[in-house]
Amino acid sequence: MPQLPAPDYPDEVRARLDADAEAIIGRYPDSRSALLPLLHLVQAEEGYVSRTGMRYCAQTLGLTTAEVTAVATFYSMYRRKPSGDYQVGVCTNTLCAVMGGDAIFDELKQHLGVGNNETTEDGKVTLEHIECNAACDFAPVVMVNWEFFDNQTPDSARRLVDDLRAGRPVTPTRGAPLCTYKETARILAGFPDERPGAVEATGGAGPASLVGLRLAKGEAAPGARVVHPRGEAPHDAPMPGSGHLSSHDAPQPTSASDPQHPSGPVGPVDEEGE
Repeated sequence: MPQLPAPDYPDEVRARLDADAEAIIGRYPDSRSALLPLLHLVQAEEGYVSRTGMRYCAQTLGLTTAEVTAVATFYSMYRRKPSGDYQVGVCTNTLCAVMGGDAIFDELKQHLGVGNNETTEDGKVTLEHIECNAACDFAPVVMVNWEFFDNQTPDSARRLVDDLRAGRPVTPTRGAPLCTYKETARILAGFPDERPGAVEATGGAGPASLVGLRLAKGEAAPGARVVHPRGEAPHDAPMPGSGHLSSHDAPQPTSASDPQHPSGPVGPVDEEGE
């Protein structure tokens, strides 16, 4: 059967959204460009982008619902069904997976009793496996409403979701203080974060991320080491303060697919893992 048209928002909700939508649209020379923040706005109202929300965006911007749906279904930050107050995303891309992301995701699925993109019965947590969060030097990484929780383990991730469900204070590793998913969506729509201290909070790049920059500037990065190109003799001495920054860059045997540098314990491991 054909789907009935989506219902309209109640009058009081629509009046509030109209005022916010006018402020958003006024930032752009072409009203169509306001679609992305407008989708965040309706997501802040319901916690996800409903059919009613997409209809509202279409009517407000003079678009078809098909045009709005095409955008809302393309970007993963727009939820298509009711979700929890806290979206817990576990990075399962290559490095995070190797460092324990897969184990964390499996642990949380079992502990919460939900699968990917599912929400706990109390409506508190939606679990999702996500792609790279651009924080590989903190792997494995978990994000809650797009705030970082770095260097996680299955145990720490389990405590994290337990605290979220119990309403206990939770502080991200870096970045702004945590807020609900609806509050996050309103901030993404372009409205100011009025919580005390939230704007001043920050989270810069980690030490491992900055090593390459320091080397490019000719600085001696603390804890850095230089790996000689294959075919050249090793450096007689490492850089001052050399040593492994983390387990991420520990020397590993080279691939067995390289016949000139076979893998396996063939003697002392040099600084390139040969």
